[in-house]
Amino acid sequence: ITRPEWRRMVPGVRALCRRAARSALAASGRLPGTACELAIVLSDDATLRRLNQAFRDQDMATNVLAFPALDAVRPVGAPMQMGDVVLALETILAEAQSQAKTPAAHVAHMVVHGVLHLLGFDHGTAREARRMEAAEIGVLAGLAIADPYRESAPSAPMRP
Repeated sequence: ITRPEWRRMVPGVRALCRRAARSALAASGRLPGTACELAIVLSDDATLRRLNQAFRDQDMATNVLAFPALDAVRPVGAPMQMGDVVLALETILAEAQSQAKTPAAHVAHMVVHGVLHLLGFDHGTAREARRMEAAEIGVLAGLAIADPYRESAPSAPMRP
């Protein structure tokens, strides 16, 4: 957590991120029985803007960026390194408000979205987007969060 406002704006944010990430990993079915590690960085728009510019040549903030770990030799028994998921506080709060979602529900969605990217999901084509959205909807349903792609979908507060 690089910005203390995260704790105030999304109470229980650390536990919420853990639950969302674990649910995405489990539901994906891509790593059955594999121990893995990933980092979730709760940051701000300025950081995401810099990262987006440096790695995607887009000079703007965004809600979430995922950075898959580079393939490396892994010692026997060591967990698989998945990569990093970085979230922007201001963008996520603004999106939650404009989409009539709770900040917690939107954070969970962005964590799930980022973790699915680490697992190889993408949304570059319509077909890929439909597959990724279906995966997100399924994971979020397991967390008692409404379909984030349905217009005016109600989202109940999520407990950490």
